Amino acid sequence: MAYRTRLTLLMLLDSAIVLSAIYISLFTLHPHIEIFKYPSLLLSAVTLLFNHHIFAFHYRLYHKVWEYASIGELIAIAKTVTFSIIITAFVQWAIYEDMYVRALMITWMIHMLLLGGSRFVWRIYRDRYMNQKKGKKRTLIIGAGAAGTMVARQLLTSRESDLCPIAFIDDDRTKQKLHILGIPVLGTTNDIAYVVKAQRIDHIIIAIPSLKKSELNRIFSECAKTVAKTQTVPKLEDIVTGKVSVNQFRDVQVEDLLGRDPIELDTESISEYIKGKVILVTGAGGSIGSEICRQVCRFHPKKIILLGHGENSIYQIDMELRNQYKDQIDIVPVIGDIQDRERMFEVMEQHRPHVVYHAAAHKHVPLMEYNPKEAVKNNIFGTKNVAEAADTFGVETFVLVSTDKAVNPTNVMGATKRFAEMLIQQLDKQSNTKFVAVRFGNVLGSRGSVIPLFKKQIQAGGPVTVTHPDMTRYFMTIPEASRLVIQAGALAKGGEIFVLDMGEPVKIVDLAKNLIKLSGYTVEEIGIEFTGIRPGEKMFEELLNENEVHPEQVFPKIFVGKATAVEEEILHDFMEQFESMDKEEVRERLLGIANSRLTSKVLILI
Repeated sequence: MAYRTRLTLLMLLDSAIVLSAIYISLFTLHPHIEIFKYPSLLLSAVTLLFNHHIFAFHYRLYHKVWEYASIGELIAIAKTVTFSIIITAFVQWAIYEDMYVRALMITWMIHMLLLGGSRFVWRIYRDRYMNQKKGKKRTLIIGAGAAGTMVARQLLTSRESDLCPIAFIDDDRTKQKLHILGIPVLGTTNDIAYVVKAQRIDHIIIAIPSLKKSELNRIFSECAKTVAKTQTVPKLEDIVTGKVSVNQFRDVQVEDLLGRDPIELDTESISEYIKGKVILVTGAGGSIGSEICRQVCRFHPKKIILLGHGENSIYQIDMELRNQYKDQIDIVPVIGDIQDRERMFEVMEQHRPHVVYHAAAHKHVPLMEYNPKEAVKNNIFGTKNVAEAADTFGVETFVLVSTDKAVNPTNVMGATKRFAEMLIQQLDKQSNTKFVAVRFGNVLGSRGSVIPLFKKQIQAGGPVTVTHPDMTRYFMTIPEASRLVIQAGALAKGGEIFVLDMGEPVKIVDLAKNLIKLSGYTVEEIGIEFTGIRPGEKMFEELLNENEVHPEQVFPKIFVGKATAVEEEILHDFMEQFESMDKEEVRERLLGIANSRLTSKVLILI
């Protein structure tokens, strides 16, 4: 019923337009004569009207959705009007042996103007007025390039979107003062705060998918000066691979602002030592371990063993990988505790992996201060079990996931990880397996990171708790950390500790402020409370000791450095006497060993 009503209204409208066009054209040429007494005019009008409807149906003018009208619809209108006029001219010649050329030319122009205007006026009205009348949010688009134009076009034509594009911002000086899709370019990124205020902007979309993190950080800092909600288009790699559309806006994440630009991997060497091989990942259900599994699977190993203590987390990563790599990779979930030496040897013997990524560990600093013996059991004895099993069953490469807290450690967790580094370095000297370690700082979004805590505090209305206003940390994203671990295995010669240059450290209080703003609040609304440094925490983290960097470059952006090592007897003595120690003695001896000052080989990946 609605279709018939729409068709009838459009046909009546077009009929009025056709008749008006031909009578107006003749009146324009002969304003003083009685045009309705001309029989030739009536014949021409009927002929033009009949042919118009014939061609309108042929070019489906009555079936188009005019609120999305574009060049294609304009061409269809031009063909309909032109062919109708041409046939009318031939009819005039056939009956009267004459053509009213001037009248027909004026008729063509009026016909085109009225017909095209009647169709496009609805789109203009909807784009410019209805969107705003429906309470749509006034939106500023940062970036007037291809992505920004696509975003603007989508917002202009979408009924579902609650955003209405008002202006562009772009640093290209040649675009200033110009209009794109009828939307003005009103300034550069330095003008964001002014434009938001002047144009009463409610929403900002950063539409530059190839933007580097440093630039995104700068632009977001300008957006943070306003009260407008800020979103961004997806990452360029996700758009190119077809994972998402450029118009699927997402909130700016802390990871977007703090991480470095993506690490360039040596994919050829990585593929060479992973493709077709058997890979084992301990702690496979954790934040880092699960991401290592995802990254490894991209290089098509023959088999991947997902080893972990928690059944729920292993189940989740197992199902995720099976859904994505069904019939491509043999995926084996294994429930086991790295402290269970017999179980580790059993798994190694059964699967005979070529590469082991050891990500299982206790990582929470304050908790390990209260439970130092548990930290030793898991981080030292657990590592020893997995490493010696790898050595026994001929694993090619063993990669230990370590931490920047292993440098000059002041806490139990960092000391146990440094002890684990020393342990595998000693084992590397007498094994055919290449043992290496990878050090990096805090991982954004991991279970032990501060981000989930801050988010919960913000959701609860605040305040956000920060230990100290000057507390700083190095940060990296989970994918970045996982890629470093995989790259380390490809570069390993044995005994190295790989360290990522993580750029400039970030103040925790600045991280908290960014997260509050990203959540749609102001710092004043949520509040920040300083609680004091917790047991075992440092004010500043380090990635290397003093004078550890050697200037000689052995690989693009990889340097040899120096780190501490300890005599094998000292390590063995501690492990043999461990059960008889109380927790204070454990802590004291651990820190003494971890802060020893002998030297060994370190690689720095920057």
